[in-house]
Amino acid sequence: MHDFSRRRLLRTSAAAGAAAVVLPGIVAAEAPGASAASALSGSAKSRPAKLTGRIVTPNDPGYADASLGWDELFVHYPLVIVYAQNTQDVVNALTWARQHDVALRVRSGGHSLEGWSNVDNGIVIDVSELKSVHIDTASRTATVGAGLNQLEAVTTLAEKDLAVTTGTEGSVGLSGATLGGGFGFLTRYLGMACDSLTAAEIVVASDPDCAKVVTADLKNNSDLLWALRGAGNGNFGIVTSLTYKAAPLKSVAYLQATWDGIRDLQRVFDAWQRTGPSADNRLGTQLEVHRNEILLFGVLAEGTAAEAKKLLAPILSIGKPEVSVQIGNWGDVYAGFQIPIEDEPANWKFFSQFTTEPFPKKAISLIASFMRDAPTDASNFFTQAFGGAVRREPRGGTAFPHRNALFYSEPGAGWGTRGVPGSGDELTPVAQAWIAEFSQALRPYVNGAYVNVPNIGMQDWETAYWESNFDRLRKIKAKYDPHNVFQYEQSIPPASC
Repeated sequence: MHDFSRRRLLRTSAAAGAAAVVLPGIVAAEAPGASAASALSGSAKSRPAKLTGRIVTPNDPGYADASLGWDELFVHYPLVIVYAQNTQDVVNALTWARQHDVALRVRSGGHSLEGWSNVDNGIVIDVSELKSVHIDTASRTATVGAGLNQLEAVTTLAEKDLAVTTGTEGSVGLSGATLGGGFGFLTRYLGMACDSLTAAEIVVASDPDCAKVVTADLKNNSDLLWALRGAGNGNFGIVTSLTYKAAPLKSVAYLQATWDGIRDLQRVFDAWQRTGPSADNRLGTQLEVHRNEILLFGVLAEGTAAEAKKLLAPILSIGKPEVSVQIGNWGDVYAGFQIPIEDEPANWKFFSQFTTEPFPKKAISLIASFMRDAPTDASNFFTQAFGGAVRREPRGGTAFPHRNALFYSEPGAGWGTRGVPGSGDELTPVAQAWIAEFSQALRPYVNGAYVNVPNIGMQDWETAYWESNFDRLRKIKAKYDPHNVFQYEQSIPPASC
């Protein structure tokens, strides 16, 4: 539970004390094209580090916006935010943090759903401005900066009739989504987002108080590549670029169906869970239940409107849904269904879970019951069909373990007005209690959890996220971050701890 009056007090205190903040080693930003070659050697003893890049401190007019993430439920006051313009800026920032014994967090899209990409009185190393893109159409590979968001990645690749799996929210950082696993409409067709990751450039801590750049691929540090594929968010180092194996994709059929009210939920949900995970692998589907409507979304890769409707006929035949189908380039379709951030609620709370057996009637009734009592219209129960290509691991394997799931789901509550401090405070305890009770009621029917949608306070979160892979992840952590430089509330500890 968050005390929002205390939040406002902290904001006032931070502003009052800003003039007293002294940050040694801050210099002007280097040119965006500066080389990172000097970082590659990782000398035995680092010289005193200086912060470079676009630097924001509490004295700066843009500090309030820079220190706020997508989920405004969480507010932190970092000592400094470094927006890296190149890999060397990241090396400098990590070295500086270590030399000054300052807590650090890594941020890309700012969508950490528990606010863990931010920190009070520490340094935030933000890679969101690393937006380089190199696409080799002959080999169908794409090397991109870690700052691309999913919308930028989808539309840029689509210009070349290529695609990789991403989530549905365009403003989410591509690297964050990928490093936690990553799934969306193309999951059943192309596998998890991390399955397409073939290499990464990552800045890691090195002794005694330094930082260096390493490459993780199937030939170099292959154990680290395995860990980054599903457990890479802020655990081992700071990823600055990612290389993907892309797939050809010229067009999709995008279907949306809407049922007014939720009286048909029992039949719609049961039909979906028995259709979506076992349909043609080209078809990816999501079901969203709101308190006043049911929404079905489907994307059929290289498909027609008639094919999409036929594949989804067992669901669409229930009740009288309003159905529409759009045929087009994946980038255009993806951009078309984005909701502007300013139109979204300010505050969000989620609970993630996987399902390996179809929900019985009682479970679906629970969903209907809780959704009727949802705290806001924006609150929903969201599902994503698995199956298909998810069941195939790529060469080298991945740390993501939930490949036998039928579907992923999460209850989510959204409330408050974006950009208005304290907005929705009266709903905060109601929304948080609703999520807690909803998730508890579904526990007999679900298992596991998704690290990109962390479950705060969950017992045995280590195995919920990574199952039997956790011990191996701890050993890899001990190899690349033995001093546990990269740590947060649910980070992986090194095996020696």
